This record gives sequence, C-alpha cells and structure tokens, in this order.
Amino acid sequence: MIDVSLQLAVSDARRRFDLDLAFATDAPFIALYGPSGAGKSLTLQAMAGLLPVHAGHVKLDGRTLLDTATGVCLPPESRGVGYLFQQYALFPHLSVRDNIAFGLTSWRRRLQPADAARVDELIDAFGLAAMARSRPASLSGGQQQRVALARALARRPSLLLLDEPFAALHTSLRRELRDDLRELRRRLGIPAVIVSHDPDDVMALADEVFLLEGGQLRQRLRADDPGLRAALEGRP
Repeated sequence: MIDVSLQLAVSDARRRFDLDLAFATDAPFIALYGPSGAGKSLTLQAMAGLLPVHAGHVKLDGRTLLDTATGVCLPPESRGVGYLFQQYALFPHLSVRDNIAFGLTSWRRRLQPADAARVDELIDAFGLAAMARSRPASLSGGQQQRVALARALARRPSLLLLDEPFAALHTSLRRELRDDLRELRRRLGIPAVIVSHDPDDVMALADEVFLLEGGQLRQRLRADDPGLRAALEGRP
C-alpha cells in the first residue's frame, strides 16, 4: 500500500507553485500523468525526501516515511526508495561500476564484499559487463538508463520511483525498454511509480493512473477502464 498526502509550495522571484494532492493505492505499478508543470516530478521528489513538505504524510506498507503531524521525516537514504532521475544523473567521472555502487558506499567506508557482490549481480543482470569500466559519456541512451536503474536498485529498495525514464529515447528503444521495465518490476515484486506525459508509456505499464493538473489530482483511472486512452489524450 502506497499512501501519500502532500502539501508543499515551491517558488522563485516570478512565480509560486502549490502542490496539494492525496492518494492511496495497492496497485503494483502506478502512473502520475499530466502536462509539464502539473506537479508530477515534485510529487516524486517529495516522496523520496528531496523536497520539504509543509503538511502531509508518505507511508509504504504501513511504514511511515514522512508524517508532519507527528514529526516523522526520514532522510532520503533511510526511506528505502530507489529513484531513477529523468536525465539519469550519472556521475560523469565515475565508471559504470562505480556509478552503480555509489549508494552503497560513503566517505567513511569502502565497498563491503556483500555490496560488491550485489553490484556484480546487477551488472550481469543488466548486461553491462562489457562496459563496467566505461564512463557514461561513452554509453548510448539505453545503456545509461540501465546503469541508472541498476544504481536505483542497488540498495534493494521497497519502492521504485521513475521520473520520465523514456523521455530521452527514440521510439523503438522506448518499446523495448518498456517491456524490460515491466518484466523487471514483476520479477522484483516491488511497487513502482512512474511519471510520464506519454500515453503509450502509461498504457503499456500502469495498473492505475492518477491524472494531475495544476498541482492537484484531477482523475483516477484503472488500466482496464475503457475511457483511459481518451482521458490520457484529453478527449471527451
């Protein structure tokens, strides 16, 4: 069960954006869908602990990650959340292997044997062995995505957050990686939340869809709803 209620505001010198939404679901793969600026990525960032929240809560299978009413606010590294950033956010100066291992190390300690084995397992699982010593600049978009996804999974998260994971990829590769991602989530058995403004991504992956607009939840639809495609395309 993913249970989220968020109220927050972000602003600069010119504008202010308010996010105010709530949803709870047992669906294994959900999508936050809407136009650019709807608040989709802000929702993911708040769930992951990357943004301050004025009021609300984030709970995962009964575990409280955030509850402003009781003062609970776990830091990002303690939330058990894997995050795939829209532009992958790989470290350009690190190799593929070191990028994947990054979340398992700190300035206080080096990679432990069990963690090193976990990195090797992910490198093999994602077909990255031949490029394990390469740096991100030498990789294709699809390869970079696999590295970023492996990094997100390195700490065995209880929830996977995916921010526009196919935005930088061409159409044929998107189809292939959608299939891979769907199978990966099923095999791992962990819930996932994907942010997208592409109807095809949503139709291919999501069990439940939340339509966002202007920082608010406007509609909730199941994958088998006959009106889903029309709702995604803005047709009556």
